[in-house]
Amino acid sequence: MNDTDIFKIKSNNALPSRGKILISEPFLRDATFGRSVVLLVDHTNEGSMGLIMNKQLPLLLNEVIKEFKYLDDIPIYKGGPIGTDTLFFLHTLPDVPGALSISNGLYMNGDFSFIKEYMLKGKPVDGVIKFFLGYSGWELEQLDHEIKEDTWIVSKEEITELMSDKIESMWKRSLRHLGSKYQTWSRFPQIPTLN
Repeated sequence: MNDTDIFKIKSNNALPSRGKILISEPFLRDATFGRSVVLLVDHTNEGSMGLIMNKQLPLLLNEVIKEFKYLDDIPIYKGGPIGTDTLFFLHTLPDVPGALSISNGLYMNGDFSFIKEYMLKGKPVDGVIKFFLGYSGWELEQLDHEIKEDTWIVSKEEITELMSDKIESMWKRSLRHLGSKYQTWSRFPQIPTLN
């Protein structure tokens, strides 16, 4: 038996679906998914798609879109390892044409010219729009298999938490919402031998 088995997150038997989050188990040593919170933006019998909510890239949207040069710094997050040349955005704006509803009050993509106009008018971005390069994807049954292996625990999160730029503690906060057993795990070092 592996020494870390007693610390592994055991499933809470919640089923994945659009709008729920995946919280990585404490000892996952993956550069992309270690200590990550992933919002599922789609989960069908063809596969799943998500955006990592708590991994910021060393790049600002202001550096990519020249019209935004004079706006306050707008971070870009690493949505995942697939399609890293594609910009995705989550927002809480119900009037964006073509936007996909993820959950009540949270939307993905839509007409970017609408978003651009909104931002150039000086309207708030923090807590309202979040930008991502790339996405996370799972083939049919791949995510279900990873959940059965206890790589992920399925939960739900408030939109204000997901849209927050306070990402350093998002993984721990998401675990703590699940109760005392998971709160204990949130304090473990990612690599126990370094403790």
